[in-house]
Amino acid sequence: MRQLELLTVEQMYAADRAAIRGNLTAEILMERAGRAVSEQIQRRWQPRNTVILCGPGANGGDGWVVAGQLAAAGWPIKVALVGDRARLKGETAYHAGHWAGSVEPATPYVFSGAELIVDALFGAGLNRELQGTEAEIVNAMDKHPAPVVAIDLPTGVNGNDGQVMGAAAAADLTVTFFRKKPGHLLVPGRFLAGETVVADIGIPQEFAADTTTFQNAPRLWPNTPPELNPGGHKYSRGHVLVGGGPRTTGASRLAARSALRAGAGLVTIAAPTESWPIYAAAELEVMVHPLASSQDFSDLLQDNRFTTVILGPGLGVGERAQHLVKFAAMAKRKLVLDADALTAFTERPKDLFGLLDGNSSSILTPHTGEFRRIFPDIGGSKLNQARLAAARSKATVILKGPDTVVAAPDGRAVINSNAPPWLATAGSGDVLAGIVAGLLSAGSPPFEAASAAVWLHGAAATALGPGMLASDLINELPKAFADATNFQDR
Repeated sequence: MRQLELLTVEQMYAADRAAIRGNLTAEILMERAGRAVSEQIQRRWQPRNTVILCGPGANGGDGWVVAGQLAAAGWPIKVALVGDRARLKGETAYHAGHWAGSVEPATPYVFSGAELIVDALFGAGLNRELQGTEAEIVNAMDKHPAPVVAIDLPTGVNGNDGQVMGAAAAADLTVTFFRKKPGHLLVPGRFLAGETVVADIGIPQEFAADTTTFQNAPRLWPNTPPELNPGGHKYSRGHVLVGGGPRTTGASRLAARSALRAGAGLVTIAAPTESWPIYAAAELEVMVHPLASSQDFSDLLQDNRFTTVILGPGLGVGERAQHLVKFAAMAKRKLVLDADALTAFTERPKDLFGLLDGNSSSILTPHTGEFRRIFPDIGGSKLNQARLAAARSKATVILKGPDTVVAAPDGRAVINSNAPPWLATAGSGDVLAGIVAGLLSAGSPPFEAASAAVWLHGAAATALGPGMLASDLINELPKAFADATNFQDR
C-alpha cells in the first residue's frame, strides 16, 4: 500500500537517526538504499554503459553501492566523483572502500558514451545554490540524451519546496526511501523527478507518524462523500445557493451543475433580475431565483434550507460581491469563495477574514493571482503559503495549480498530484468550486471535501483526455467517484 505521508528533509534525517539508534546501522541503511536503486534500474534496463556521478556525502554513498551492485551483475560502470575520495567520511567512506574499480574526477565531459546516468551527487542534502563546476556538471547531465536515474531527488531540487537551486537535471526515474518529500510533488520538482518510486529500506513506520502533510489520495477521505441514507431525501443532502453574476453567466452555471453532480440535493442560482431569463432558459435541474438587489440575497438566506453558498464564479467584483459575501457569512452558511468573491476584497482582505472568523466551514479556492491579491505578504513554498493563509483566514484553503495544495487551519495539508495539464482550461475552476460545495453540502467536513474535490477534479480530467472542456468534467464525475471508491494506493 502506498504510504501517503510526506516528510520534510529534516524529518527524514530525524527518521534516519532514529532508525540508527534502533537496530540498524548507517552502513546497512546505505547498503539497502543502493540495492533498492540497483533493483529498480535492472527492472527497466539491460546492462549498458553507465556513469554513476557520486557526491561527497550520503547521496554519493548510495551511488557507490549502486556501482558495486550493477558491476557485480555485469554492467560496465564508470564512477565519477565530485570531491576527494580520501576525504570521504563515515558510511560513505565505508562503501566507497568496497569499490575496486577505477574512479575519475567529475567534469562536464564525464558523460561521453553514457547510455545511462545515475545521479548520486547531492540529493536532498543540498541546501545551497549550485554554482561553478558543479552547476556545469549538472547542466551537462541534463543535456545528455541518456536516461537519468536520480537517487532520492534530482540534484538541485529542494526537497521541501520543489524549487531549483541554481541548476537541476531532469530524471526519468527517481528512487527515494521510506517516504516522499514535498519536493517530489511541488512544481517544478514534480516534473523534474519523473517516475518516482519509494523504496522500503527498513525504517520503522512509526517514524512518519507525526507528519501533517500528505499526498492526496482517496484513503485520506474514506467517508467522502458520506453514504446516502436510504430513508433520506433531497434536503438531507443540503441546498446549495450560487450567487450568479450579470454577465459571465456560464461560470456560475458550471459551478451550480457540478455542485448537483457532486452530492448536493438541490441547487439554486440567485441571478440578477436583468440576466435571470438567460439563467432560467439554460437550466433544467438547477433552479433560478431573481434578485433585484443585494438585499434580496440576504432575504433569501432567511430560508434555512439553504445550507451552502458558492460565491465567486462569474459574480463580478465590487460592492455587490462584497455585500453578498457579507450576507452569506453573517447567515453562518457553509461557504465556498472563489474568483471574484476573493478579488473583491483586494484592497481590504482583513475585512474578508473578519467575516470568516467563527465560520469553520469556509473554503477559499484561489489560483496564484487571486492568492497574491488577498495574501500579498505570504511567501515561501506553496505548501507554506497555503498553511499560513489557512491559519490567517481560519478557512480551508485550496491553492490551485498543477500541484494544488489544500491546507486546513489546524495545519493539515495535502499536495495533489493527479491533475493533467489539459485541466488548465476556461471554467475548470468554476467546476472545482461546485464539486467542493456539493461535497460540503452533502455532509463532508471542509478539509476532506476540499481534498476529495481536487482529486475527483483531476481524475475526471485524466479520464477525459486532451481536448476536454470544463463542462465535460461534470458528466465525468460519476466515473470519478467510482474511481475513488476502487482506488488502490499502490
